[in-house]
Amino acid sequence: MKKKKQGQIDIIKRVLSYVKPYGIFLLISVVCAAAASLLALFLPILTGRAVDMIIGSGNVDFKGIAGVIKQMAACIAAISIAQWGTNACSNRLTYNTVRDIRKDAMEKLQILPLSYHDRHPAGETVSRMIADVDQFADGLLLGFNQFFNGVITIVGTLVLMLTLNPLLTIAVVVITPLSFFVAGFIAKNTFTLFKRQSAVRGEQTAFIEEMCSNVKTVQAFSYEDEAVARFDTGNEELKNVSLRAIFFSSLTNPCTRFVNNVAYALVAFFGALLVVRGRLSVGGLSAFLSYANQYTKPFNEISGVITELQNAIACAGRVFELAEAEAETADAADACILKDTEGIVDIADADFSYTPERELIKDLNLHVDRGQRIAIVGPTGCGKTTLINLLMRFYDVDKGSISVDGKDIRSYTRKSLRAAYGMVLQETWLKPGTVRDNIKMGRPDASDEEMIAAAKAAHAHSFIMQLKDRYDTVLGEGGGVLSQGQKQLLCITRIMLNMPPMLILDEATSSIDTRTELKIQDAFARMMKGRTSFIVAHRLSTIKEADRILVMKDGNIIEQGTHIELLDAGGFYHKLYHSQWE
Repeated sequence: MKKKKQGQIDIIKRVLSYVKPYGIFLLISVVCAAAASLLALFLPILTGRAVDMIIGSGNVDFKGIAGVIKQMAACIAAISIAQWGTNACSNRLTYNTVRDIRKDAMEKLQILPLSYHDRHPAGETVSRMIADVDQFADGLLLGFNQFFNGVITIVGTLVLMLTLNPLLTIAVVVITPLSFFVAGFIAKNTFTLFKRQSAVRGEQTAFIEEMCSNVKTVQAFSYEDEAVARFDTGNEELKNVSLRAIFFSSLTNPCTRFVNNVAYALVAFFGALLVVRGRLSVGGLSAFLSYANQYTKPFNEISGVITELQNAIACAGRVFELAEAEAETADAADACILKDTEGIVDIADADFSYTPERELIKDLNLHVDRGQRIAIVGPTGCGKTTLINLLMRFYDVDKGSISVDGKDIRSYTRKSLRAAYGMVLQETWLKPGTVRDNIKMGRPDASDEEMIAAAKAAHAHSFIMQLKDRYDTVLGEGGGVLSQGQKQLLCITRIMLNMPPMLILDEATSSIDTRTELKIQDAFARMMKGRTSFIVAHRLSTIKEADRILVMKDGNIIEQGTHIELLDAGGFYHKLYHSQWE
């Protein structure tokens, strides 16, 4: 419990650090809230004066009442203006704060290591940055709008009640701690429930995102019923935890109202006795009852605010978990820019594993000369893609080193290292925009003539010319209605235009028909000439021309040589190659 409370305090401190730059809005909001509350406290006094001017039948001070009504009208107008100022400033404060939190979260997302994204579904991350931040904004806005008003009203009414009748004031104050006790008890339970609600909602968002983005796979494998069943299970859990959270939070208002009504009844009873004894006027009792009601009312509102703040703090905690996640190791202070690379790659005694308990790559050694075409083959899970991740420095080796042009890649900036590689992967990535935008992504300054030449070299020009607006055709998310093969051709065109010094081709022609693949292989051969190239392939027929073939198994290179040399050796590669024709 102590740890949880400390966690809430840390979250609140973090929130206040975001609020601090907008302190002027907070100050104006507090001043306006104070003005509105104090003016509202003056109204019962005016009401009491008006009541005391009604002495009896035929004995009413109409002139005095008219003056009081004018004062009340002016007071109400001033209250409205002050409340508008409070709302305007608290809105500005809240949404500026929320904007900054989202901005920091997005910036942090860009520097998180690939391992974080591997462990956290995209939908959950989206839920943290959208749904949780919205929930936090609602709680923060409610807090600023009601919390300060409530506190000022409580202090003001307490002072005014003491001036009217100290004895009745003591009766009201004695019962007040009960409201705090009830609200505090409920708040302790609601924080845990709202935190669980946010977590379950994030899991549901991740599941929905997964099902929507892979709807073809779901339908192809007739997984619809299982998907609905999994959704129903999560949806039921979300319903149950939400009901429990709302149930506990909804107890706050009626419980505190009950305590406050008891206080109001006691004030009315004892106040009536004082009026009978002539120790308090009817107008004075009227004013005191109004103050007693105003004194207890903020406790209801503040208890409701506390409940909302519990939800807001729980949501903010999830967002800050993202913001506090360990970032990708920063580039070294003296990191240099890799340019005019020779493309000589060395891997020395490299060890790597995604998790400590499961070794993947052990004592890996490799030397690649400039312009060599290196093919990497092996069974699924042997470490082919992992090796690519290490070359691109998406992950760092646990032991040993990887060097380019004789220098450890950790001595280069990541941006320049990755810019030296051109990648065509089995999984295509196209952004929403025109065909032109997607092709020129790596070289925005390229001319249209260069773009078209690259498209022709990649055999993409013909299908692009058949599109409605040709190179100006707007593509939707992920390439829209283009086939998988057409998407891959655009990605190949992108590399053809950029012509980086080193290439990584990971099943680059997996979605292309055999006839087009032969043409692409010819284009790749021209593109790879003089460029260090790493080719990951399952279809061994596509890598016969490689200068060297690395055969990987269980994270180690067990064989290497040319296609003919490996076949003649009759080892693991020989078995892999001939297994494709059996």
